[in-house]
Amino acid sequence: MAVFAYKGRNARGDLMQGTLEGDDSYAVADKMMNTGITPLEIREIRVVKENPKDLSEPAWLKSLHQTPITAKDLILFSRQMHTMLKAGVPIMRALTGLQESTQNKSVAVMIQDLRESLDKGRELSVALRLHPKVFSQFYISMVQVGEVTGTLDEMFIRLHDYLDFEREMHENIRAATRYPMFVIMAMAVAVVIVNLFVLPAFAKVFAGFHTELPLITRMLMGFSAFMVDYWLLMLVALIAAVAAFRYYITTTNGRYKWDKYKFKLPIAGGILFKSTLSRFARSMALSFKSGMPILQGLSSVGMVVNNVFIGGHIEQMREGIERGESILRAAAATGVFSPVVLQMIAVGEETGDLDGLLFEVANMYEREVKFEVESLSAKIEPILIVFLGILVMLLALGVFLPLWDLGKAALNK
Repeated sequence: MAVFAYKGRNARGDLMQGTLEGDDSYAVADKMMNTGITPLEIREIRVVKENPKDLSEPAWLKSLHQTPITAKDLILFSRQMHTMLKAGVPIMRALTGLQESTQNKSVAVMIQDLRESLDKGRELSVALRLHPKVFSQFYISMVQVGEVTGTLDEMFIRLHDYLDFEREMHENIRAATRYPMFVIMAMAVAVVIVNLFVLPAFAKVFAGFHTELPLITRMLMGFSAFMVDYWLLMLVALIAAVAAFRYYITTTNGRYKWDKYKFKLPIAGGILFKSTLSRFARSMALSFKSGMPILQGLSSVGMVVNNVFIGGHIEQMREGIERGESILRAAAATGVFSPVVLQMIAVGEETGDLDGLLFEVANMYEREVKFEVESLSAKIEPILIVFLGILVMLLALGVFLPLWDLGKAALNK
């Protein structure tokens, strides 16, 4: 925030002078025009110092007070930018309006930084590049193409549709896996409670029988005693295993192997593979339709498929095209794309409608993913029921077999 001295004329032509506070000269100009004054000269005279408390506050503590910028915020930003640019609003005024209307302080800070970058003469794509955690490389490349071709408003609506598609797919997958995860967690909690509190009580009763217990009962009692004695060690081992796995998938080799193994998971692997192909096809189609150079498009798409394994093969595909190979031959050489994708690429190259056919592939896989996600619970429920039935049967047999044997012995007497 700074103080600016201004000169301007009102509607009657009278010279007006004064000072105003604002983030930059554009913000001051907007305030002047809103009061009916046409700016003639605006110059900064001093900077308003920040609160000393704010300056002494650590960066990590400030981050706790900030609301993160979500996918929904980015979707809304893209839609609003399209609407304002299509209406002919200058980009600086559009950003000012968005900054004043947003309810998310983090978004307002980000837009303020974009305005300052533009005020320094930078292009919008360069300003977006300063926020890599918010804007992906694909997003920045699309904006850059829009700046070059003069279709920035159209690029924003395409990005809005693309981001909305990504959000909907993630929400569908999350909704489908919510019920199975809840059941699995409930079963795990039940197993812990039974082994730590229920079975030890029965163990004291069985100890008074002074007889050999059935094998299944001895196994259950042994596992229960192990959990009672070493529950803290098991908890530490579980936490360490989760932490080791999370660290492993952050390494280059670990992330590559994990992303490759995802597609081999039972039931979920096929859904993940089809959703990745859908994301690839839609991103490629959007980059082609927007006029992005194919090599630049492939580099950007490789970063947004959210899978290092597929991204590495897309990079391999880009290198093949750079050597002069056709798109079909380079894609087939990777060995990861389905025959449907390769067939559509072949037809698209022959007819010159590659972007249209890739959109068809994306829509086809999107419909398949939606159907499989909706039926995911129906596929998992029988497995969970069988597993739960086996667990209950083992517990029942382990507990009631000794009591049954004791009852028979009492009757024989």
